[in-house]
Amino acid sequence: MIPRVQAILFVVLLAASLVMGLVLLHLRDRAHQRLVAGQDSAPTRAPLVAPAEQATLLVANDADDSLLALVQSLPLPADPEARARAVLGKLLDLYAARDATHPVPGGTGSVTQVFLLPLPASAGTTGASKSAAAASSVADADSKEPLLAVVNLSAEFAASHPSGIETESLTVLSICGTLHANLPRVAQVRFLVDGKPRDTLAGHADLTRTYLATDAAPAEGARP
Repeated sequence: MIPRVQAILFVVLLAASLVMGLVLLHLRDRAHQRLVAGQDSAPTRAPLVAPAEQATLLVANDADDSLLALVQSLPLPADPEARARAVLGKLLDLYAARDATHPVPGGTGSVTQVFLLPLPASAGTTGASKSAAAASSVADADSKEPLLAVVNLSAEFAASHPSGIETESLTVLSICGTLHANLPRVAQVRFLVDGKPRDTLAGHADLTRTYLATDAAPAEGARP
């Protein structure tokens, strides 16, 4: 038979355990409610979106090997290099669409970087490292100096691009023309692939040369 003192002690401990358990459950519920209330009351910041502006895209058409100007409203950042990448990304998105007039897979991620360099200081730049090092020396906004645009394409884009002199040339010239249409100071364009010089885009279009952006200006029904 259990002694009376031990029985009383057992009952007291059992009651204390029950009380502690109830207190812990109550504290857990309060903590959960406070957490949920804090999440609900936290202010939600709207994502930063660049204002929409009119952009001119020089879209290639394989049917007649032409470049046609297409005006679209796009969110364009103020930074010139980011703006250049945005318009080229939209151009390549059009090429990746199912009903594209110039089908090329890849889309916006195919342009990884665009460097804008003052021509007098960097017209002879050919290496990727020199281009990256000089990227911070873009001319002041008020300057009228012509710019060299260095477009860095992804290796995946080059690998999946359809091969052929006409289709490759249309892609290159449409990029040059789109840059000049939206950033008139861009006078020349060079290309890198995955940060390195490359002989051709997909076996034909020469990527070792410097392209004159004005050569890609569209004309009604004309070939580029």
